[in-house]
Amino acid sequence: MQANRARDTAPERSLRKALREAGLPGYRLNWRAAPGRPDVSYPGRHVAVFVHGCYWHHCPRCHPNLPRSNPEFWARKFELNAERDARKRRELEAAHWVVFEVWECDIRDRLVEAVASIAGAVRGDAAGALAGRGDAAVRAVSDA
Repeated sequence: MQANRARDTAPERSLRKALREAGLPGYRLNWRAAPGRPDVSYPGRHVAVFVHGCYWHHCPRCHPNLPRSNPEFWARKFELNAERDARKRRELEAAHWVVFEVWECDIRDRLVEAVASIAGAVRGDAAGALAGRGDAAVRAVSDA
């Protein structure tokens, strides 16, 4: 598992490139001052973006399979990952941040919609800010 990157993954780089192209530079990467250390954050606007890999965070749409060897260990690991993700979201929302969870498959299949939702929140658009609020990923993107 040492070879699995925690930052600068391909989906993360794709999203950051799209954000820059959409005129949204000025983000911080893994900013320690924000609760939960989001992958991408806009501190002045209190917008946080987590980029979740579909396998490691067990995407609700992709439903990746559990490994066949030691399935109890992996099931528990993925459960703990989900608990940590929820805790980070709660911490940020308690601090009045707008939180986006963008899945790897969203970046692959719906990058434009994901960036539009984030852009709305960063620019202060009420509709964009509301898209980031919810109990799961970027709902406006995931359900499209």
